[in-house]
Amino acid sequence: MVSILVTAGPTREYLDDVRFLANGSSGRMGCALAAAAARAGHRVFLVLGPVEVAPPAGVELVPVVSALDMQAAAERLFPQCQVAVAAAAVADYRPAHRQIGKPPRGRERVVLELVPNPDIVAGLGTRKGDRVVVGFALEAAAAGFEAAVARARKKLEQKQLDLVVVNLTDAVGSGASQVAMLYADGGRTDLPRQDKPATAEQIMRAAVELWQARQHKR
Repeated sequence: MVSILVTAGPTREYLDDVRFLANGSSGRMGCALAAAAARAGHRVFLVLGPVEVAPPAGVELVPVVSALDMQAAAERLFPQCQVAVAAAAVADYRPAHRQIGKPPRGRERVVLELVPNPDIVAGLGTRKGDRVVVGFALEAAAAGFEAAVARARKKLEQKQLDLVVVNLTDAVGSGASQVAMLYADGGRTDLPRQDKPATAEQIMRAAVELWQARQHKR
């Protein structure tokens, strides 16, 4: 049995007590990854942002809202895990200042100051030790799949990941996706467009196999 950390879903970055910045991530892929790991008999910590899909059975659920919440939960759980799969669509920015209550609507223009959120998976990658860290790279569909793969390869190297999963923006909110799995050793596995649970099974199997191979070399 392997202990696995999975982050999933979007984050919400609140402007005030009602309004927030977010994205269209459904959390389906992350939940499918957690479900696949649980079915394989692994211990699973699922750090899940606000989603409408039901979390899978057999996991230890940690609900979060903001990127800072997700970072704190992931960093707290990471030392207990051998594998981390960061599938969450974390908001890149958050408001510099959150207002209290619900300010009334006015007619004047409003300038919103944003500050960058932490790169959670990069933070895990820099202190992974012998753990396996898997990231996701969501790229614009318009540029084409091979261009997306090239950009994702750079992310893999910069963030010190063991595996990065490339998918395109047409996967957001969809029940299916086409992905490529890029490995730190230069390897690549392309998966056909298929439903997310089938893709999740293959990604999770690959992540665990990387961990097992690393243990055999010790």
